[in-house]
Amino acid sequence: MPQTITKGIKVLLDEANAEVTTLPVAEAKTLYDNDTYQFIDLRDIREIQRTGMIPGAFSCPRGMLEFWIDPESPYHKEVFNQDKTYVFYCASAWRSALSAKQAQDMGLGPVMHLEGGFSKWTAEGGPSVERT
Repeated sequence: MPQTITKGIKVLLDEANAEVTTLPVAEAKTLYDNDTYQFIDLRDIREIQRTGMIPGAFSCPRGMLEFWIDPESPYHKEVFNQDKTYVFYCASAWRSALSAKQAQDMGLGPVMHLEGGFSKWTAEGGPSVERT
């Protein structure tokens, strides 16, 4: 019997974008090297190796996000335990919208995501570096 999906990706993205702040690339380009902001790259390592990442960003594969955020998780990462504004990004702002909403729902904040993702970042002249 085929599955009946009752809430598709368009609805999930609409809900996430209604609740999470979207950071325009022009503004993000003035903040990526500001110590009060932490950019989080949610893309797969292969994507990062192909295209680079925003300087100073922390690589967090989407599948580990909740585990790395939760301080009670054995996988917790201290980068998520700072008094900073978290800016999530992926390739095109789909994973980042969903991730930012999930992080916000978990209590992390302030949280936002990058408009248009890394694709728009590079198209608008944002700097990138190889993964470190």
